[in-house]
Amino acid sequence: MSKKLGVGVIGCGNISAAYMRLSPLFRGIEIRACADMNAEAARLRAEEFNLRQETVDGLLQADDIDIVVNLTIPAAHYEVSRKAIEAGKHVYSEKPFVLSVEEGKALATLATEKGVRVGSAPDTFLGGAHQLARHLIDTGAIGKVVSGTCHVMSHGMEHWHPNPDFFFKPGAGPVLDIGPYYITNLIQLIGPVKRVAALASIPTKERVILSEPRKGEKISVETPTTIHAIMEFASGAIVTLGASWDVWHHKHTNMELYGEKSSLHVPDPNFFGGDLVVTDEVEIVDEPQWEHPLGIANQEGKDGRGLANYRAAGLADMAIGILEGRPHRCSLDMSLHAIDVMTSILKSGETGGFVDLTTTCERPAALDAEAARALLAEKEFA
Repeated sequence: MSKKLGVGVIGCGNISAAYMRLSPLFRGIEIRACADMNAEAARLRAEEFNLRQETVDGLLQADDIDIVVNLTIPAAHYEVSRKAIEAGKHVYSEKPFVLSVEEGKALATLATEKGVRVGSAPDTFLGGAHQLARHLIDTGAIGKVVSGTCHVMSHGMEHWHPNPDFFFKPGAGPVLDIGPYYITNLIQLIGPVKRVAALASIPTKERVILSEPRKGEKISVETPTTIHAIMEFASGAIVTLGASWDVWHHKHTNMELYGEKSSLHVPDPNFFGGDLVVTDEVEIVDEPQWEHPLGIANQEGKDGRGLANYRAAGLADMAIGILEGRPHRCSLDMSLHAIDVMTSILKSGETGGFVDLTTTCERPAALDAEAARALLAEKEFA
């Protein structure tokens, strides 16, 4: 397949460089232009990656742009995506693609009317490690998943991010910012969620930025930063989630799923790769491996070890799905259900009661090694 859909990026902040750097790994997409409310940010990214700088309105009207990648702050995601859909563009958004179920349903209705598609990050669940976990579950290697635990805990982003304010405002926090990786992976592994319950708090009302160039500035915290939740899945599985930016150190693993036959330790869903471990009653019985293109290390991580980073895989899968007339894996329905799960967790944290989910979804198609290779550009096999 030689045809490519033209991609325009709106939002030229920290994450945009990853999309621009990694998108050439894939078939079906070509980033051609970028825009930002801050014209200087757009200029710098355009020069760095040899792109065309546009205004936001100019990009939305450009004839050579088929897909808009929405990398604005979460509070702006809905409005920017709505304008792109109204302009007849497909949309692929960073997570969370909306901040409420109502906003998600409104975009779904508009996208249907306009005949365009909507997709959303995260796409890390397409990575080799998480697709191996999917394979082990689907083939019955650990038996039916009956319960599990997830932990995503640190002491926040203010010590490294140049503009960390939005992390601590409504629409972010650990549930809506980091939670999408965990919730989406759980959905693709064991299916939709039925109901949730949670407790939530804001232990520290004000934080100090420790990173440059704004070191010393203070941020007011306006969304819960410690959340403990329980999710009951439609399958009957019960999974707990601990999400916090108020933890200095812990020894919890990222994700553990407990099956009728054995337990499965799943690596951090924030990344494409990592090691899986299968255990019996007391010890490791297997450390399964398979050759999956999106699990191969392609950059150096912070710890000096190889890291698999294939951001834009979900965008490419959506573009190829459009060209081939098949569903894309980072679908609106799954993303909307994940939003429902996360906002229901926050609602339960406010009310103290169980919250029933109002949406559901099908699990996305698995992405085995052959299907993953079909997403990659020919030069990746040279």
